[in-house]
Amino acid sequence: MVNFGTTTLRFTPPNMSVSLERITDFLATVPLFRELPREAVRGFAELTREQKFAKGAVIVSEGDPGDAMYVVRSGEVKVVLFGEDGRDVMLNLIGVGEHFGELALIDGRPRSAHVLTTQASSLLILRRADFRRQVERSPSVAWGLMVELSRRLRQADGTIGSLVLLDVPGRVAKVLLEHAPQGEPAPLIKPLTHQTIGQMVGASRETVSRAMSEFQEKGMISVTRRLVTVVNRAALEARSRPRL
Repeated sequence: MVNFGTTTLRFTPPNMSVSLERITDFLATVPLFRELPREAVRGFAELTREQKFAKGAVIVSEGDPGDAMYVVRSGEVKVVLFGEDGRDVMLNLIGVGEHFGELALIDGRPRSAHVLTTQASSLLILRRADFRRQVERSPSVAWGLMVELSRRLRQADGTIGSLVLLDVPGRVAKVLLEHAPQGEPAPLIKPLTHQTIGQMVGASRETVSRAMSEFQEKGMISVTRRLVTVVNRAALEARSRPRL
């Protein structure tokens, strides 16, 4: 049981009933592992343990020891920072097949942010010491990790640039494009509320709502029963670029 602010959260015990083969099948879909031979993937699967978390549970807190990587098997989690004034900034939403904490596999440094569930979730946990031993047997996974870290760094550079160079509607447009597949029409891969988008771009829900209304009026997006669909990608991309 963990106290976080004024809320008491309970962790559910690990679920050990999932077969090794099913975990292996799942890990084979995760970018970090999917280029490996099945036997190598099974080797990592043998080292994971599954743990279930209730909605709103704290998985890790900023400053906690960095001793494991987590893969989302079901549900969704968010990565957030909390300011001294009580405001929170969402750095990322992580869904099924995605992972976090991979930096800890390399440097073992304390966590740099909080990670909480947005819904009931099941996570696979891979400890740093186990990972390092397995990498010595499967060096190719180290290359996969470097590729993934490179992608994350590029994403972080883009986020920083957006915060510096774009106004709020521009940042909202960028978030929508990042969460929509290619093509038109393109429904968002993950449902995002105005509050969630606001946390991601550092703006109020009301400001995000005004931006979304602007995009609808100009035919860039459509919204049906809270499902947001990009219908004019070119126009939304233009709005997501800095205005000089």
